[in-house]
Amino acid sequence: MAEAIKCRGRIVTHLYIDVPRGTIVRTEDGAELSTLEEERDYYIAARGGAGGKGNAHFVSSADTTPRFAQEGALGEDRMLYVELKILAHVGLIGFPNAGKSTLLRAISRARPKVSPYPFTTLHPHIGMVVQYEDLEQVAVADIPGLIEGAHKNKGLGFAFLRHIERCLCLLYVIDLSLDEPWAQLDCLKYELEQYQDGLSERPNAVIGNKMDLPEAAANFKELQKRVNIPVIPISAEKKLILKNFLCI
Repeated sequence: MAEAIKCRGRIVTHLYIDVPRGTIVRTEDGAELSTLEEERDYYIAARGGAGGKGNAHFVSSADTTPRFAQEGALGEDRMLYVELKILAHVGLIGFPNAGKSTLLRAISRARPKVSPYPFTTLHPHIGMVVQYEDLEQVAVADIPGLIEGAHKNKGLGFAFLRHIERCLCLLYVIDLSLDEPWAQLDCLKYELEQYQDGLSERPNAVIGNKMDLPEAAANFKELQKRVNIPVIPISAEKKLILKNFLCI
């Protein structure tokens, strides 16, 4: 049975891979190629090869029925890495064991692991808070705890600090049960500034956590005197005074 003449070869459809907003595309050595910020942003990761030429292309007066064709070229073969910088309205910033995960559990349905030892949170968690009359949802990110020297990549500092860049405003979670809690705030701001100029000055406030502990009341009063930004006292574990936090 005869086949049709001058047929076109198969054209493969484009392959699209959906990624969340805020996705960064990098090369194998970490160089940034593209950041997909908006809903319809795209990046062409690899191009297909040029099509080949069928035997009809090679018809000539000397050979009216050529028996050969030219294959198409191979497409690009690339290894790329994609990284998601979390996009949240609010980022909870603090040292390990300050109570960030406990706070997120108290105000949302997110269930990050909570234990009484540092570095429980190794990956950011996001909780959606819907506690407002207009039913507006607020995304709150529990950023893994920073340590002194995070801007030098100590304690996976770079991996954690990158997520803070994607938060619209910051809440510094301070442990009021420790001596000189204002020193925690100074150190956190220093780490953020050393990583990126102006990062610590995004719209921010201070959450004074663990108000249920005996030392906290006096430390809270002293902290209020020493800083010029709002300080909201709460106890995330006991779920005390959380309305103060939700009204920020």
